[in-house]
Amino acid sequence: MFVIATIADTIRVPPSLLSQPTLTSVQTEIEKRYPNKIIVDVGLVVAPYGPPLQIGDGIFVPGDGGAHHQVVFKAIVFRPFVEEVLIGTVADSNEDGITVSIGGFFDHVFIPVYWMLNPSTYDETTGLWVWTPTYDDDETEQEEGDQKQNGSTISVKEEPGAEIEREEEVAGSEKDEAGDSEESRFEIEIGSEIRVKVKSVNFTRITTTMKGVQATTTTTAHTSNRAFGLDGNGSNGTKIKVSGNNDGEGRTAVRRRSSSADLSDSDSRPSPMQIVGSICEDGLGLTSWWKQAEEEDMEE
Repeated sequence: MFVIATIADTIRVPPSLLSQPTLTSVQTEIEKRYPNKIIVDVGLVVAPYGPPLQIGDGIFVPGDGGAHHQVVFKAIVFRPFVEEVLIGTVADSNEDGITVSIGGFFDHVFIPVYWMLNPSTYDETTGLWVWTPTYDDDETEQEEGDQKQNGSTISVKEEPGAEIEREEEVAGSEKDEAGDSEESRFEIEIGSEIRVKVKSVNFTRITTTMKGVQATTTTTAHTSNRAFGLDGNGSNGTKIKVSGNNDGEGRTAVRRRSSSADLSDSDSRPSPMQIVGSICEDGLGLTSWWKQAEEEDMEE
């Protein structure tokens, strides 16, 4: 979930801090500039990690009273790897999917429809997604198959009043089925704790060109036959090196760049970092679903 990134950047020290030691003033500017900042293709910077590793000599530019230092430092970056399981809180729900907040500091985890548990439906009345598992379908199909294979029929002579009793039994079974359907209806409520598996991490870079406002999205997934390193340039020419991007199973991340989209006529802007998650596996989804199952197994 968190990695250590080594960043090289030019840090400007304002004139008001020139009287302080260089290390102190540079550290102060790093703490002002980087926390809660998303670096494209790297992640969300949480905080600096230790003092700066290297600080170059201060350079003064004509017309600017501040000193510009070439600085190398480490930072803690939030960047989950693909197939990692996160625990968050359901923040929003609509027809397109579910939005999840992680730790209260990252609100751009999205679970699309095709990554939900099957069968799941969107309830327009409540505005919530509902998972309705069918537990007995396999058993019913197996029983019907056994009866067809046997090919035997049994004729039963009904006694007076048997038809009324059979109708009462059918009515009772319908009530039981209705109760079972209510018990098998699991709503994904807003504010509930949810367990999500990361499927991809998307970074969007928005630039203004002669053609208008363009958005270029970079998607990070995993592969078993290609290596991927995050060494390179960040925004504004920042040099970045990140270690620890291997997922621990011999697979490394690969980056593929999608085509640019024109946002000139759009009022909304995409998030610079978005995580696409999945809950379509056992153990994923609301944590309360699986806690109940564990308690029932313990009682048995």
